[in-house]
Amino acid sequence: MAINNKTILLVEDDATISSIYRAKFEADGFKVLTAIDGASGLELIKKEAPDIVMLDVILPGLDGFSVLEEAKKDKSTKDIPVVMLTNLGTPDDKIKGQKMGAKDYFIKASLTPGEISEKIKEILKIKKIK
Repeated sequence: MAINNKTILLVEDDATISSIYRAKFEADGFKVLTAIDGASGLELIKKEAPDIVMLDVILPGLDGFSVLEEAKKDKSTKDIPVVMLTNLGTPDDKIKGQKMGAKDYFIKASLTPGEISEKIKEILKIKKIK
């Protein structure tokens, strides 16, 4: 049950990684939508208008930067926060993502799913229940 009424769209082509993040986000009360490639991710952004998008960079077909660019061009989706969630951790990649409008840039190998979930809550300004 989604206790915070917030929806995360997770665009990730690795099924194992996707299921790990999905389980954590759902356990933390989020509704989770998933897409396994850039084109279906972009379609879900436009169709579902999630509260936040967690976007991998390396995806089949349309890569994460292209999805980000298209989402930010569309006036109906430009204000949805997009966080890059990837293992491409070069400073140039981070700068590119942020210049293109990404809210943040997380390196999968550097953060646990729990830490990422907490950062999402901060971005969405979800109050912690004590």
